[in-house]
Amino acid sequence: MRIFLAGIMQGSHLGAVLHNQQYRQQLRELLQRHLPQAEIYDPLSDHANSLDYDERRGREVFFHHAQLAAEVDLVVAVVPEATMGTAIEMWQAYQAGRAVLSISPLVHNWAVRFLSHEVYADLEEFERALADGRVARRLREILGPDRTTARRL
Repeated sequence: MRIFLAGIMQGSHLGAVLHNQQYRQQLRELLQRHLPQAEIYDPLSDHANSLDYDERRGREVFFHHAQLAAEVDLVVAVVPEATMGTAIEMWQAYQAGRAVLSISPLVHNWAVRFLSHEVYADLEEFERALADGRVARRLREILGPDRTTARRL
């Protein structure tokens, strides 16, 4: 199974600054522990200096990630507040018939509600759902058993 870690980076910051990205390591560790067959792609890992990209490179990376979100099996989206890039990745995945699991307190936000197959309030709730098998069961329902096996990014 191929997983794309979507999540807030710049959010609504007016300057060239990122939100705290510690959640990415926590999420990667949780997924590796509970879905060891998965291949995980974290956009920040390959593009840690993205705020310094010129217009051409930034555009290229932005559209590549949007396309990649439509090609993986699962997008896990961390949405603690509005995040336009993450919403686009969620849209791309949902429209392509991929699974979208969101970690967000924004339960009334339409993008979160309508583009997610499941919404977890926080990382702790998501971890409990991974540990007790709810995530695996839900992924089988959404993707079918054949698409929950390992595939390369």
